[in-house]
Amino acid sequence: MAALASSLIRQKREVREPGGSRPVSAQRRVCPRGTKSLCQKQLLILLSKVRLCRGRPARPDRGPEPQLKGIVTKLFCRQGFYLQANPDGSIQGTPEDTSSFTHFNLIPVGLRVVTIQSAKLGHYMAMNAEGLLYSSPHFTAECRFKECVFENYYVLYASALYRQRRSGRAWYLGLDKEGQVMKGNRVKKTKAAAHFLPKLLEVAVYREPSLHSVPEASPSVPLPPEM
Repeated sequence: MAALASSLIRQKREVREPGGSRPVSAQRRVCPRGTKSLCQKQLLILLSKVRLCRGRPARPDRGPEPQLKGIVTKLFCRQGFYLQANPDGSIQGTPEDTSSFTHFNLIPVGLRVVTIQSAKLGHYMAMNAEGLLYSSPHFTAECRFKECVFENYYVLYASALYRQRRSGRAWYLGLDKEGQVMKGNRVKKTKAAAHFLPKLLEVAVYREPSLHSVPEASPSVPLPPEM
């Protein structure tokens, strides 16, 4: 009787819980012939993506983006002249303020160090080892000037490379009373010849100038005879 009762109880449980608790082994699905498995399809999709990536044209290399913020300005000397870079490479002062050759890019190249570039010609203002000012088509160490504000709010531009050996006095950019450039070692910071007033035209962004090696013999610019 006990065996019969347990058999009946087991049958009732099987009716209430169809399928029972026996694990059913997963049957492998057989794909019909002529069709591709799921793994093969995924592999083909992956290969097609790789081919598409290889087939994309390469992006053109872009040059260095402008990073240095400077100004386009006119440099008015206290002597009454605007600094001007002429097409023949000479530098002088002019009383006229309408010429485009008086426009300069004032580009920072260090801490309180700038380079003065002609906005019209693209040449850089430089001072050689003799204190002579000249126009350079390339940016060199001689094209760097220390910029400082004097007590009367005028700006001084001194060579960042050369100075007096014994006294250590700086060599300054300067114009005489006739508007001619002076030797840097003859310009004193307390005189009007060295005092410049930048007149802002616009703010611009420039690429950092690439530094060229200084030539062995710096160009010499003949000065007019002193009166």
